[in-house]
Amino acid sequence: MTEQQKTTLGLQDNTEILHRISERLAERFTGVFAVETVERYVFESYTALARTAKISAYLPATTEHFANDRLAALAKSKGSVVSEVPEVLFVCVQNAGRSQMAAALLTVEAKGRIRVRSAGSMPAAELDPTVVTVMSEMGLDLGKDYPKPLTDDVVRASDVVITMGCGDSCPIYPGKRYEDWDLTDPAGHSLETVREIRDEIHARIKTLVGSLLAAEQKEGTHS
Repeated sequence: MTEQQKTTLGLQDNTEILHRISERLAERFTGVFAVETVERYVFESYTALARTAKISAYLPATTEHFANDRLAALAKSKGSVVSEVPEVLFVCVQNAGRSQMAAALLTVEAKGRIRVRSAGSMPAAELDPTVVTVMSEMGLDLGKDYPKPLTDDVVRASDVVITMGCGDSCPIYPGKRYEDWDLTDPAGHSLETVREIRDEIHARIKTLVGSLLAAEQKEGTHS
């Protein structure tokens, strides 16, 4: 059975579940998006995740989370909602290591003052187990996180886009802050090396938080 056939079969098996997800999200985004738009995003998100998902049992739950986040990003980029905090997107190739560590660390350091997303230009089936281990050493559980494909809507919604070895795959839009962090890919490396990568990312995150919050405070002072 080909990958496309498996994805189609899985979609047929979960159609009823996806319709229920669409109904819940359509209610959440009432007055922002038409029901048809929400349903399209749900089915597109499912198909995108199904291409690389290792365990299909988790697909409906991850689909709802992914589609919800994409719709929230789309609403912001269209001006339908206003975000009260800066939004940061981390992008690497597989969204299985560097970008996931950065997102988790920024979430902790920001304490709700920054919205954080991560994505991959060619997402893997699951997070790197060594990355999960070194993050758990800091008390951060990445067990429920999953690689997500890079989509145009999350880029448009972001104020800061930080890339990590994904080349030119991330679209460029004016008015955004772009940074490229030259970091070693943790894939295939020892625990010791991945700890060093984690600690380097953590140091960069602390600097990033300081600059973002300082800029926000300055902007608030002048508004």
